[in-house]
Amino acid sequence: MIELSERLQSMEESATIAMSQKSRELRAQGKDVISLSLGEPDFHTPDFIKDAAKQGMDDNFTTYTPVPGYLDLREAISRKFKRDNNLDYSPDQIVVSTGAKQSIANTVLSIVNPGDDVVIPVPYWVSYKEIVRVAEGNVVTVSAGIETDFKITGAQLEAAITPKTKMMIFSTPCNPTGSVYSKEELRDLADVIVKYPNMVVICDEIYEHINFGSKHESLAQFEDVKNQVVTVNGVSKAWAMTGWRLGYIGANTEIAKACSKIQGQFTSGTCSITQRAVIAAMDADPSEVADMVKAFESRRSLVLDALSQIEGVKANVPGGAFYVFPDVSYFYGKEFDGQKIQDANDLAMYLLNEALVALVSGEAFGDPNCIRISYAASEETLTEAMRRLKVALEKLK
Repeated sequence: MIELSERLQSMEESATIAMSQKSRELRAQGKDVISLSLGEPDFHTPDFIKDAAKQGMDDNFTTYTPVPGYLDLREAISRKFKRDNNLDYSPDQIVVSTGAKQSIANTVLSIVNPGDDVVIPVPYWVSYKEIVRVAEGNVVTVSAGIETDFKITGAQLEAAITPKTKMMIFSTPCNPTGSVYSKEELRDLADVIVKYPNMVVICDEIYEHINFGSKHESLAQFEDVKNQVVTVNGVSKAWAMTGWRLGYIGANTEIAKACSKIQGQFTSGTCSITQRAVIAAMDADPSEVADMVKAFESRRSLVLDALSQIEGVKANVPGGAFYVFPDVSYFYGKEFDGQKIQDANDLAMYLLNEALVALVSGEAFGDPNCIRISYAASEETLTEAMRRLKVALEKLK
């Protein structure tokens, strides 16, 4: 019998992907399942980006690519960083990868040694913890609840730092909460980070452009910590390019070279045609996605209004991304038709089976009091999903 590695056996399956798979299985049985589990925009990639990809094929960009990405793409990303974030990253400080997830993995594998501590605010995106565990690092969580808009303070960060702390990973706008750190809140974190010059901070900004009302702020804007910050971004969310698989980092030259070295042994450079398409996205004005952002904001209001009409559900108002992360602990201990709800996992499965609505348990994101609802779906679909949720939750007594 073949024995699989301990590394694999200790790794948890992605909860978002697992719930999506369960939804597909129920649909295959003829069930009318509404899936609000995946973080995927329900918009198509803009035509001008697809046209750039077609041109890339016509121009025969069909061979192996440089490991860190085409130079003209990295130059375009450099311009984007300056235009949108006022960040100065030269092309040799940028590494293009097959998605922001690989960008994060490259960075963690380049920095973290076995036994190093990595601080991750809770709630966190599901893969942060598992990537750190693959690198044999220790995950140190810092909890932020709904009462603080799921954001940690500098004081909380400092309390979590130990002599073994090597890294911190967080996102803004945040997946799963949609919370957005203000410039003042980031400065509060930076005041702590600067005291620990050997600590690297991954700031995941993949939802940068899906931001309602406030200006996006980057941690790397503060010169005293910029050298410690790895800014992660990509095109999946804002440009509706989930299947194209391209993310990138801006970092100090040493870290960028390290990530390129890691990538060179795992995947090499990402898809040539995708890279040609992304040059067009990087050079486009962010106003190109304004209609999509407006649609998400309207959907957010729809979902929050519906949740406010369900007794026991508590929700904050997320400032970005396309998720709501309500506290549903009110329903723990309640039951319907012999099914008792002990935790968020039970509730997510109950809602899948009873309401035929797929959500993701907050436990996967480190907060067992919550569930994640993705509103990357049409308003018609969301209206029906929220109706079903209300009916199912009101059955629990």
